[in-house]
Amino acid sequence: MNKNSVAFFLVIAIFFIQISFGQNKNTTDYQIADSNQATTIFIADNSDPLIVWAVNELANDIRDITGKQPEIKTTKSFSQKGIYIGEVGSALFSSKTTTKELSGQWEKFSIKKEKDNLLIQGSDVRGTVYAIFEIAERLGVSPWKWWADVNPIKKEKLSLKLPQSGIVSSPSVQYRGIFLNDEDWGLEPWAAKTFEPEVGNIGPKTYEKIFQLLLRLKANTIWPAMHPCTKGFFTIGGNKEMAQKYHIVIGSSHAEPMLRNNVDEWKPKIYGDYNYFTNSTQVNKYWQDRLDELKSANNQTIMTLGMRGVHDSKMEGAKDVKESKEMVDKIIGVQREMLSKTFAKPLKDIPQAFVPYKEVLELYDNGLKVPDDVTLVWPDDNYGYIRRLSDEEEQKRSGGSGVYYHLSYWGRPHDYLWLSTVQPGLLWFEMTKAYENGAKKMWIVNVGDIKPGEYDMELFLDLAWDVNSIKSDGLDGYMKNWIGREFSPNIAQDLSTVFEEYYRLAFIRKPEYMGWSQTEPTTPIKLSDFTQEESLQRIKAYDNLMSKVDALSSLVPEERKDAWFQLVVYPIKGAGYMNHKFLYWNLWATTSDLKQKENYWNLSAKAFEKIKELTTYYNNEMSKGKWNQMMSMHPRNLPVFDSIKANAVSQEPIVKTGSKLIITIQANKFVANKSSKNYKWQDIKGFGYSNNAVTLFPFKQTYFKTEKPSVTYEFVANETGDYEIEVHLIPTHANKFDHEIGIQIDQNEVKSFLINTKDRDKTWKENVLRNSAIVKVPVSIKTNGKHIIKIDVNQTGIVLDYIVVKSSL
Repeated sequence: MNKNSVAFFLVIAIFFIQISFGQNKNTTDYQIADSNQATTIFIADNSDPLIVWAVNELANDIRDITGKQPEIKTTKSFSQKGIYIGEVGSALFSSKTTTKELSGQWEKFSIKKEKDNLLIQGSDVRGTVYAIFEIAERLGVSPWKWWADVNPIKKEKLSLKLPQSGIVSSPSVQYRGIFLNDEDWGLEPWAAKTFEPEVGNIGPKTYEKIFQLLLRLKANTIWPAMHPCTKGFFTIGGNKEMAQKYHIVIGSSHAEPMLRNNVDEWKPKIYGDYNYFTNSTQVNKYWQDRLDELKSANNQTIMTLGMRGVHDSKMEGAKDVKESKEMVDKIIGVQREMLSKTFAKPLKDIPQAFVPYKEVLELYDNGLKVPDDVTLVWPDDNYGYIRRLSDEEEQKRSGGSGVYYHLSYWGRPHDYLWLSTVQPGLLWFEMTKAYENGAKKMWIVNVGDIKPGEYDMELFLDLAWDVNSIKSDGLDGYMKNWIGREFSPNIAQDLSTVFEEYYRLAFIRKPEYMGWSQTEPTTPIKLSDFTQEESLQRIKAYDNLMSKVDALSSLVPEERKDAWFQLVVYPIKGAGYMNHKFLYWNLWATTSDLKQKENYWNLSAKAFEKIKELTTYYNNEMSKGKWNQMMSMHPRNLPVFDSIKANAVSQEPIVKTGSKLIITIQANKFVANKSSKNYKWQDIKGFGYSNNAVTLFPFKQTYFKTEKPSVTYEFVANETGDYEIEVHLIPTHANKFDHEIGIQIDQNEVKSFLINTKDRDKTWKENVLRNSAIVKVPVSIKTNGKHIIKIDVNQTGIVLDYIVVKSSL
């Protein structure tokens, strides 16, 4: 070997040594267990029972992985090597320097290695518990260990890897939780018939498992299930006691003021009409009775104020908006007086929320005064687009604001109760935008039955804990980490690509919407708007996903096979076969070849049978029947879930050939851009049809009146003539319905378009079903060659997805 070669390899060796050192110099390992024993866990004397429970959970997690059960001891001093756990106020940690940074904080925790010890401190009980489960997760234990059967994989040695400086963490959002809703088709029948038949409903045994899951996900709040099939939370013995045991804050939905489940608890034959105009004395007593019950309990609560109808309906008795507004204003005053007298506290010390949902937002926009210390919880439009956020003045309110968000919904224009398909990029954008506009007090997500919404639910709660933990280009990395934890790092790259396409295809059209039918009122299924070519492409896309899932299955550890089916196989194949069912029917209806026609019909029928098989396996065989009754393939028995009948097409179908597509331009492929007021154009990876939707960063709401930000695109026209430019945007909302874009083609005049829609009008329904707001601009192209499309915006919050240039029909 010559001198140059020696020098070269020496340089390479030094380089890799430096790389290796660089990878490890900022981290430290703490051994939890080896082939002989597990490290002893010491807990502070007189620790809260919830901390003791969480420590035992951690010890059991370690045992399940290594076979070694850590010993748990109480102590007042650091006398032996081990893991030390306790609240910052305990005598054990009183001398530690971290006391100052944790003292008096909300749910903050610290995890640090100090010599031979691992020190785990929380500023309060929940903070300590979250720290314990942070360790469990870092050791590879999934929060879905029980809820999705992510069984432990055995290891002989187990070490905790930490940053050299340790971990100090606290929540971005104070109250973080879930709303159990539309539970008729999963959670309630499963609890009643499989898990808790002794109660025959969602009772304390079920809620215990839910509360344990919430703590592993660093959540703290529940809005209990409240549909007619479910008994009111407070009417079943042990429910509120279970919430107290697990330190879970109890709230209630927009339709349930003063923690009353009106659907189950308001008895018209006993109480009369739920009408404050005519029956206020009885309504007041009804609310006061719940407060008296809570006065003698020790639950943490958030009181929802105001009044709507018994279920998800308008308040009874009001003639118009003015009368409704005046009455709700009066009701809030009465409710707050009740709270103050019952609990003998200043109102500012009693957590309260007001949810301007549906028609209630109209009352607020018409001048309803909500007291300053009450949290404004802004809802989305039920389809993932937050309807309104606090403006600059509202952000000064002492009660702050929050968000009520949907991952599942029952209602018009169509339910999506079956599979969980909210695109992670949409969730990330809307919740990050909400936080940057002051929504830091309370985040609640409607998770339906919890299953099969595990991934989106965890993403939502992780953002609620640390909104800065995922950047605009970080969703893919987050997904890979999740896959690595749930299954194996070996499949993280391939499976993340599968999921990205699964969510993108569902963003274009959810499986539940493939019948092109609607609800409230329910309409029959009809042929889709997809062309024959688009149908074939979409079938192929789902075939590819299902093939990849089959190929990856052999790489999944045996311990995780049940988790694999419920988290991967069922949603991806369920969506695939639902698309097959309708797309093959579309092809059957639009082809004249009789042999091909028969083939398409058989493939459509086969897809329906495949969904039946998957669902039967989910309920009866997966996890040895643990989840029997949890999965329904026909929520609300809507037409979209039925097999397709031979007479489903009542008229001669029209073969859609589409227009002559010239070019599609992804929004992030701009050739020039203009910034304003320190706002810059940036893409969000994994968002939109394009997976690269573009918007202005940061998301803090602002208007641009003169110097408008813009993006510029180029396309080449090979023929002159009439064209149509379609600008596809994400159908986000502005507080004042005033999102506006300007479109300029070449040197033609700028044309302005208002792109917001009013909730529940025809265009809004179209937009949320296709997740796209479309602006069309006709233009006459008089010269071949390169042409320019320039798009400007009047404010933040407008998201561009892609542009289509079409020739005339």
